Amino acid sequence: AGHSTPAKSNELYRTNLAKGQTGLSVAFDLPTQTGYDPDSELARGEVGKVGVPISHVGDMRALFDGIPLDEMNTSMTINATAMWLLALYEVVAEEQGADPAQLAGTTQNDIVKEYLSRGTYVFPPGPSLRLITDMVAYTVTAIPKWNPINICSYHLQEAGATPVQEIAYAMSTAIAVLDAVRDSGQVPQERFGEVVARISFFVNAGVRFVEEMCKMRAFVQLWDEITRERYGVEDDKMRRFRYGVQ
Repeated sequence: AGHSTPAKSNELYRTNLAKGQTGLSVAFDLPTQTGYDPDSELARGEVGKVGVPISHVGDMRALFDGIPLDEMNTSMTINATAMWLLALYEVVAEEQGADPAQLAGTTQNDIVKEYLSRGTYVFPPGPSLRLITDMVAYTVTAIPKWNPINICSYHLQEAGATPVQEIAYAMSTAIAVLDAVRDSGQVPQERFGEVVARISFFVNAGVRFVEEMCKMRAFVQLWDEITRERYGVEDDKMRRFRYGVQ
């Protein structure tokens, strides 16, 4: 995932890739998640603890040194500062000679759930939603293989939500994001299915086995109905509910 320093994390990645791993999952430390440099007094005690500290393009170069990004599928667990980390990633890929249109991966980028569960937001809700919106619109055009947001129902249940509440709040977040992208006018209506097709979810698999299975069936059905009826997406492949569980 990521730890201590960019160089040490790079060593971990290269070791795993040499053993046959085909993708990367990058966790960033809490100062990086909340917009602090590692030498900030407010970051003391948290640097490199739950992920890797990245504060400038040099750190990102060190993190992916010797790793061809145009051959990777990179998942980045980052929310409030996702747009900066994606920008740094794209720059490093371009320095390697990669075409951004070929980059594949995911940025979590679900800042809305930070107010409900994790607390690592940086900006108020309105500006945060604007950042998500602009990033979704940008990736659809410039990095079409990228998943610009991974809507996190997982953290909601960790914070005490029931499976029903988990679906309700996650779908509310998804609708808020899709409405904002649509209303921004940055993506033509005829291409809106491409936006829907890049939305993914990170879902909680709790201990209530039967209820959790029913929850997933409901999640899939609701997503299909909402994307078809509210957003007019006719292609059933674009309406697929794309998710991972933990």
